[in-house]
Amino acid sequence: MSTVETGSKSQDAYDWIRERITRHEYGPGYRLVLASIAAELDMSVVPVREAIRRLEAEHLVTFEKNVGARVSVVDEDQYVYTMQTLSLVEGYATRLAAPHLTDEDLAAASEINERMHRLLDHFDAHVYTQLNQQFHAVLFAACPNPHVLDLVDRGWSRLAGLRDTSFALIPSRPRHSVEEHDRIVELIRTGADPDELELFTRNHRLRTLDAFLQARHTH
Repeated sequence: MSTVETGSKSQDAYDWIRERITRHEYGPGYRLVLASIAAELDMSVVPVREAIRRLEAEHLVTFEKNVGARVSVVDEDQYVYTMQTLSLVEGYATRLAAPHLTDEDLAAASEINERMHRLLDHFDAHVYTQLNQQFHAVLFAACPNPHVLDLVDRGWSRLAGLRDTSFALIPSRPRHSVEEHDRIVELIRTGADPDELELFTRNHRLRTLDAFLQARHTH
């Protein structure tokens, strides 16, 4: 098998496994058996092992001695650190992206947020989380700094194991969150001061973290 073929198969395996982790088909603690995955994907274990290593680097998978690879269980400290970091880099990415956003971009973000609003009465944490990521992605995708975008993407990847649970734990937060989304779009549309936009976007994420911590320590 050539290096190119191995790389392509590794990417396929990576996409396949990562999608199942994100959809929670493979939940926290799920054991990833390389041979079984390779058989299901009709490939050798070599590209699967490479895919697992990439997922480990993203903190989505952990290796345990005498056990093997498992989907990571994100502890509270890891969640806090990730949310704090993501608030900074996502806020800055949105600030840098704002001058490059078009009316079509803002309309797309508003449409996604309207779907999130309609979801509130029949709440689905998984769908809500997907839409939430799509909303923010529209607003920071135009960020001209690829290093900042890479940091944002890593932050979202680290949250993959816990973020559905976080919104499920804080039922009052999603409604406030969509209202804050409207405010973020309005700040961009009206050309608000970049400091104000960055700070509001940063605090938007930190309010979700605060609500999560309060809920965890109440239960």
